[in-house]
Amino acid sequence: MRWNWQQPDWPNFSWDPNQLIPFEQQFLRETGILIGTTRHLGKNARTELIVEGMSGEAVTTSEIEGEILNRASVQSSIQRQLGLTAHQRRVPPAEQGISELMVDLYRTIGQPLTEQTLFFWHKMVMLGRQDLQDIARYRTSHQPMQIVSGILYEPIVHFEAPPSLSVPSEMSRYIGWFNQTAPDGAQPLPALTRAGLAHLYFESIHPFEDGNGRIGRAIAEKALVQSFGETILIALGTAILAHHRQYYDALEAANKHNNVTPWLVWFAQISLEAQRRTTAQVEFLIAKTRLLDRLRNQLNQRQSKAILRMLAEGPEGFKGGLSASKYTVITGAPASTATRDLADLVKMGALHRTGEHRHARYHLNLEPPQPSS
Repeated sequence: MRWNWQQPDWPNFSWDPNQLIPFEQQFLRETGILIGTTRHLGKNARTELIVEGMSGEAVTTSEIEGEILNRASVQSSIQRQLGLTAHQRRVPPAEQGISELMVDLYRTIGQPLTEQTLFFWHKMVMLGRQDLQDIARYRTSHQPMQIVSGILYEPIVHFEAPPSLSVPSEMSRYIGWFNQTAPDGAQPLPALTRAGLAHLYFESIHPFEDGNGRIGRAIAEKALVQSFGETILIALGTAILAHHRQYYDALEAANKHNNVTPWLVWFAQISLEAQRRTTAQVEFLIAKTRLLDRLRNQLNQRQSKAILRMLAEGPEGFKGGLSASKYTVITGAPASTATRDLADLVKMGALHRTGEHRHARYHLNLEPPQPSS
């Protein structure tokens, strides 16, 4: 009996709740901070948070699987689906599909999980694929569903899922478990515990021919956000991507038995990181609004273009800061004009400078100026 689903206690996972209590408590505290912070967002900033959240998760959850998407195309698709633009930009199938999944996840976050939802998500994730036998339905192949690596004639099997014939009954039990353990279900579980179990349980069944990772992470996101009482997607895919090798190692270790405490501890830590990333994004949007209000009617066209370009980089900003040469590339200004523009931006408090001469670098000054005493 090599795999978790072959064990006599499957799928009755066990874990040490005492090891998870500190993480669950921290998650609840930081959820309150996140929700409270979002209430300071204006309408435009809240819309930006929604679009950024969905597009960021769409791009990163795909990148975890080795698929690199065009972020602008993803954002365009999401904006159109939300009715924020009428622009009919041509969007490739992969970007269109994962965008539709994210929008549906956002719109139905509080609703029970259903088989129809999973089939819809699978159809979207596989949009444009011509190489699969089973799309928008569970896998039916009689061949073993295995996760393998290494050379073709001597592969390393990291996991083998239950046979296809057992998938419908396994998934019926899984969907029932997911809905019963929801905050308003008959057997509610703490948020991080439920989301971690939901992801591992789904990946252990591996019900689809492809796309299980992306759908499994969407389910985990659904479980986390259902605990909020407010729809705010958190940066789960982004946090997992930053630790993707450990992610796969943790999943592989957890699929060999049904005591899953180490997996749940790892997942809890990643979820807290995702929550902190989202809070940082909200705080950045608030600071961005304040900065633009502060600079209204003070910037020339070049300066405005440069500031907006810097803000587009998000909370982390330009790596290494903005140089005069980068300013010239962004605005098309000659070197002498770039130097004057940047000096003016420092004077008006839009930027602060580090370094001197050709080593000078400029960074956004998101903190409001302090009144002189």
